[in-house]
Amino acid sequence: MLGWLWSLIVGGVIGALAGALTSRDIPAGIFGNIIAGLVGAWIGQSLLGSWGPSLAGMALVPSILGAVILVLIVSAIFGMRKKH
Repeated sequence: MLGWLWSLIVGGVIGALAGALTSRDIPAGIFGNIIAGLVGAWIGQSLLGSWGPSLAGMALVPSILGAVILVLIVSAIFGMRKKH
């Protein structure tokens, strides 16, 4: 039970970092951050592998890079604005 909660927390932090690094708003607030973080972690680890420090089963560097890629793609598709 705590493993899922820990994954959601780490996913939310990764999603928030991706939004901050790209200066883009992620829709749906904290839920959007969690989804962006978890999906971004999957994308990053699929493309770049699992290297570097790991937390909650997610390699942090590839996960953050994957989340940044995801945020940029989603913002390009939906035309999201930069944060003010």
